[in-house]
Amino acid sequence: MTALPCRPGPIGVFDSGYGGLTILSRIRNLLPEYDYIYLGDNARAPYGPRSFEIVYEFTLQAVRRLFEMGCHLVILACNTASAKALRSIQQNDLPGMDANRRVLGVIRPTAECIGGLTRSRHVGVLATAGTIKSESYLLEIKKLHPDITVTGEACPLWVPLVENNEFDKPGADYFVRQHIDRLLSRDPLIDAVILGCTHYPLLYPKICAYMPPHVTVIPQGDYVARSLKDYLRRHPEMDERCLKQSRCRFYTTESVEKFRESASIFLDCPIEVESIVLE
Repeated sequence: MTALPCRPGPIGVFDSGYGGLTILSRIRNLLPEYDYIYLGDNARAPYGPRSFEIVYEFTLQAVRRLFEMGCHLVILACNTASAKALRSIQQNDLPGMDANRRVLGVIRPTAECIGGLTRSRHVGVLATAGTIKSESYLLEIKKLHPDITVTGEACPLWVPLVENNEFDKPGADYFVRQHIDRLLSRDPLIDAVILGCTHYPLLYPKICAYMPPHVTVIPQGDYVARSLKDYLRRHPEMDERCLKQSRCRFYTTESVEKFRESASIFLDCPIEVESIVLE
């Protein structure tokens, strides 16, 4: 892939499905002046159970497409893609695609903040099975805060609860409480818990209801948004490449109607969506 003309473009936000809309929402709240493209690979979701190789391949396809659409900066608003594909894309693909473009993830901003949010130095991570298995939070937190003990708990049914609009129903309580109890039984010293999946903020009220009051629950969106704002401040050359006309476009690899309907769970405003093919 040859370098594309350096005209200002939108910030790309990619997710395997809908959860990244929670990240996009927080980013737009903090940085409303920028243009954004949201791309959801809904036709091939979920990414969590897929292998590292497949997640890498799918994520790279999305990044390439967002670059072709004019993005100079792409945020992987997906914990699975950040865990299984980000490092390979940054190290192996970007230099040959366009060394001036950047791809960032959601795990490092959360890992950076955690040191100031725990006193016991014992932290929990609630995430999909794929993210937990990758140990990305463990490795990233240990790199930044070697004294912190990290315990992960996979919550495979939480994403379906959200996407089927059951997250605020009484039936969700059992599954929320089950995984919180499992996590805290494995390490009772935990005093901060990261929600390591972008769907989980919709379960936030129930999670807080079953979490002991001394435990801080940490959704990612605000920390990712602040990290992006700081990144653009520290890299004015990238900031100049970002359009600032407060526009946002949405693309899905699935049904436009289905995306529009499901997106209403995550966003409080109607949106226009276009279909797209990744290959």
